[in-house]
Amino acid sequence: MGNYAVRPALRAQLTADRIAAVGRAEFGAAARAGDAVSIEYGALESLVASSRGGQLVVDVRMNPKVPNDVAAETIRRYNRFLETLTGYTAKERSKKAQQAARKGAP
Repeated sequence: MGNYAVRPALRAQLTADRIAAVGRAEFGAAARAGDAVSIEYGALESLVASSRGGQLVVDVRMNPKVPNDVAAETIRRYNRFLETLTGYTAKERSKKAQQAARKGAP
């Protein structure tokens, strides 16, 4: 499960409806289950996304047995999905995660 920081300007827009709309745009289909959104696509066996405390919470289960081209396309779409919702690029998300890990270390 991953928690992703969201740009302050986008936090108010981080609703289940917005997550579902971006999921449909990137993956073709997204199903709402309460406050969470479920997606299945390509190498994604399961992706469940929701908003909690101004962060995007994503639980992902991947299928490692798909062809390389399917896996690559799935990862591209997943990164665009995260970038659209969080406002941060993959590089920026990585830096934020490293900073959070350093803060949590003793």
